[in-house]
Amino acid sequence: RSSKDEPELTSYQSFLDILNEMNDYAGQRELIAENLMMNICIDLTKYLQELKQERKTYLTEAKKAQQSLESTYKQLDTSKKRFEREWREAERAAQNAEKTDQDINATKADVEKAKLHANMKAHTAEDCKNDYASQLQKYNKEQSQFYFNDMPDIFNKLQDLDERRIRKLAQGYILFSDTEKHVMPIIGKCLEGITKAGTNVNEKNDTMFVIEQNKSGFERPGDQEFEDYSQGINRASSDSSLGTPKGPMDLLGKNKSKNFWLFTRKSKPTVTEDFAHLPPEQRRKRLQQKLEEISKDLQKEVDQSEALEKMKDVYEKNPQMGDPASLASQISQTSLKMERLKVELNKYEVIPLSCVYFILQGPGFIVKCNLRLLSLSHVHRFVFFVSSPDGAHSDESTPDPSQAIYAEFDDDFEDEELVAPIGECTAMYNFPGASEGTISMQEGEVLAVVEEDKGDGWTRVRRNNGDEGYIPTSYVSIRL
Repeated sequence: RSSKDEPELTSYQSFLDILNEMNDYAGQRELIAENLMMNICIDLTKYLQELKQERKTYLTEAKKAQQSLESTYKQLDTSKKRFEREWREAERAAQNAEKTDQDINATKADVEKAKLHANMKAHTAEDCKNDYASQLQKYNKEQSQFYFNDMPDIFNKLQDLDERRIRKLAQGYILFSDTEKHVMPIIGKCLEGITKAGTNVNEKNDTMFVIEQNKSGFERPGDQEFEDYSQGINRASSDSSLGTPKGPMDLLGKNKSKNFWLFTRKSKPTVTEDFAHLPPEQRRKRLQQKLEEISKDLQKEVDQSEALEKMKDVYEKNPQMGDPASLASQISQTSLKMERLKVELNKYEVIPLSCVYFILQGPGFIVKCNLRLLSLSHVHRFVFFVSSPDGAHSDESTPDPSQAIYAEFDDDFEDEELVAPIGECTAMYNFPGASEGTISMQEGEVLAVVEEDKGDGWTRVRRNNGDEGYIPTSYVSIRL
C-alpha cells in the first residue's frame, strides 16, 4: 500500500495522532525529569553532603568529650588504687611500730625507727588520700559537664540536623508535586487526544476503503458445464458458440493446468502509460485521477496565460509600467505547456470506456464480461481480446470482424433484460445530458436508480419510458 493512501484510513490516522500525542506526552515527562534533576536531585545531593560533613563534626566533638572523660576516670582510678595501697601500708607500719614498742627485747633505736617509718607511711597515705579526693572531684565535675552539657548540646545539634534533613526532603516532595501539577493539564489533553484518536477509528470504513482501493472489477466466473464426451461432441471445433470459462485462471489469461488461488504471489506486470496493467476498476480510478490532475494543471496554465495577457495589455496601455515584449517568452512557454496538456488530456479522455467487453477465445468457448468504466466527458466501447488459455498471445487470436461472433455478441447485448431499479431519486438541478452515455433531467423530475455511484461521481438512472443514462450524483437526492 502506498503511503499516500494510509492517512485516509482511520486506523492509520489514529495511529499518527497517537504518535503526536505521545510525543507531546514524552516532552512533558522530559520536562518533569529535567525539573526534578535541576531543582530537586542536585539540590538534595548538595545539601546531603553538607549535612554529612556537619554530622561528622558533631560526632567528632562527642568522641573527644568521651575520650576526655575516660582519661579523667583512669586518673581517678589510679589515684584511688594508690591511696588504697598506701593506706594499708601505713596501717601495717603503725601496727609494726606498736608491736616493736611493746616488745621488751627491742631497743630504743628499733622503737624510734619503727615509729618514724609509721609516721612516714601515714603522711604518704594522707597525701594519696588528698590526691584521690582531688581526682574524684575533678572526674565528677567533668562527668557532670559531659552528661549535662556537652552531650545534650551535641544531641540537640544532631536533632536539628535531622529535622533540617527531613524538612528539605519534604520540600522536595512538594516541589515534585507542584511540577507534576504544572504539566498535568497538558498531559491530560494528551491523554484525551489519545482517547479521541481511539474513538475515531472506524474499522468498517477502513476495510471498505481497502476493498474500494483494491477491487479489480472482474466478474466472478460462472459454473462449469458438464461436457458429455460420450456423445462425441467436439467442442473445440465450435469457435462461435458461447460457453463458460474453465475457471478463474482462464479469465486472468493463465495456464489452466495450474491450481488457482487468490492469494498466491503474482509476477509484477509491466507498468504502462494507459494503466492497462491494472484491473478494470483500478484502471478506471487511476485514469480518472490522471484526468483530474491534468485538468487541474491545464486550468492553472490557463489562469497564468490569462494573467500574462492582462499584464501585457496593461504594459501596452502604460509603457512606463513595463515592456510588453518581456512577457513574450513567458506567454510562449505557457502556450506550449497548455498545448502539451491538451494533447495529454485528449489522449487520456479517449482511453476510459463505459463498457469493456472481454472476449476470451479458446477451444470451444467465448466468454463476455461486462465491466463499467466512466470517463469525464465521453463514453466509448471497445472489444478487448485475451489470449487463449494456453498463455500464448498473438495477433492471430483476434477474430475476423466478418465472423458471426459480432452479430451473436450484439444480439446478446441487445436482448439483455432491464436491471430492476434499486431506488429512486429526485433532481435538484437541471442537467443537459449532452455527453454520450448521459441522460438529461429537469429540476424536480423523479427517476429510478438502476446503479449506485461507484465512487466516480455518476449514478445510472432510468425514466418510465425506458431511457437510461448517467447523471451527476451531486445533482440528485437519492432514496434507496
